[in-house]
Amino acid sequence: MRLTLQLGALLVAFVMLLAACTPAAQPTATPGPTPADTPAATPAQTPAQTPAETPAQTPAETPAETSPSPEPTPTTPPGATEGTLVIWAAGETARALTQIGAEFTAQYNVPVQVYEFDFGGIRDQLKLRGPAGEGPDIIVGAHDWLGELTAAGVVEPLDLGDKASQFAQVGLDAFSYEGTLYGLPYGSEAIALYYNRDLVPEPPATWDEMKETARQLQEDGTVEQGYCLQKGDPYHSYPILSGHGGYIFGRDDAGAYNPDDVGLDTPGGLAYANELNDLVAEGILRDNVGYGECITMMTTGQAAFWMTGPWALNDFRTARDNEGLNYGVAPIPMMEQQPRPFVGVQGMMVSAFAPNMLLAQSFLTEFIATDEGMDALFEADPRLPVWLPLAERVDDPDTLAFTESASHGDPMPAIPEMSAVWEHWTTAINLVFEQAQDPEEAFRNAAERIRETIAQP
Repeated sequence: MRLTLQLGALLVAFVMLLAACTPAAQPTATPGPTPADTPAATPAQTPAQTPAETPAQTPAETPAETSPSPEPTPTTPPGATEGTLVIWAAGETARALTQIGAEFTAQYNVPVQVYEFDFGGIRDQLKLRGPAGEGPDIIVGAHDWLGELTAAGVVEPLDLGDKASQFAQVGLDAFSYEGTLYGLPYGSEAIALYYNRDLVPEPPATWDEMKETARQLQEDGTVEQGYCLQKGDPYHSYPILSGHGGYIFGRDDAGAYNPDDVGLDTPGGLAYANELNDLVAEGILRDNVGYGECITMMTTGQAAFWMTGPWALNDFRTARDNEGLNYGVAPIPMMEQQPRPFVGVQGMMVSAFAPNMLLAQSFLTEFIATDEGMDALFEADPRLPVWLPLAERVDDPDTLAFTESASHGDPMPAIPEMSAVWEHWTTAINLVFEQAQDPEEAFRNAAERIRETIAQP
């Protein structure tokens, strides 16, 4: 992606607003899902929907033939040994790290081996193999893994020194847990509003305006579905919850997420439940529509609006180039309150069992926390940059729109109690989409089950 002009006031808004809504001791896609990634307890999200497990924007450029390649995924994850730095990564990020590793080797004469794995498997294998002395030195992962990884004692605190001032505060906060920094962030993600410019020349300013436009286009037969929201997807519906004044977890006095304060059955949470119910009852939202149907309808001109993340950009750009799709990306329309998408952050963490602890720290602070390192990672996996010098040079309009949306967002909760939320929240949404239960009753039941799960020893 071309890096040229400055974000200016938009970057300032991103850093200041997102830092203001981010607790210092707390962090998300998911996708992304990634999207930070969605916990395994979320049955409704497929890999295509998971923010942190989905490529953020555009495919990486094909590297030169002379560029080193990451090691293929072996059956058994290889562990690090003293004197050889081992990194576990996923997707195109692994290729960028392999190139950076070659530069590290040239300077320090220390071999660097980058192994490419399934994204979610990195977390699980670190917990399993790290304590046995068979893990890597460094992993690439999502910030919302932190609660789980710190509870297992498998990640090491990280000191960025003076380099910390070069990162957006949201990135540092995302990789901090209980006041301690555990990771070096390199990119973030959040959802925004995709819209069809041929059907809607200007993005709607308010949620009510968007609903009315969607309703009219659908009634006229211009589109199959005016506004698309996939069934059983808490992540993508979270802005509607927050925009109606609801929340998942409240905050304590320090601004950290408080698992004792569950918000799905607050007045705002119930307003969200009723909003979903009304949209389904009107036929704007549908029981049989998932992520795949949404992206197909949007890219073929059969839907006008859809909220999702930058991981879908490749599909939109392909449809633009091949079929002339005229799409735009804009911040989520204003609701009763400012709608806040979940924000996920990707970064690198050092294993608490790394045999090359000092080398790993040096690799991150001297070769990743640099303009060259961050540029290489952005070219490979172009998420919203949290390295400030890079953010100032991005001028892609889609990236700017996602950056503005993220500036209003809430970090995906990294606390372990979040795992209790996904299943019951998803069940409540599905009951509403299926019109199988009163919406308020469904969400009161979900909130109570979440509290019961968290209370279990």
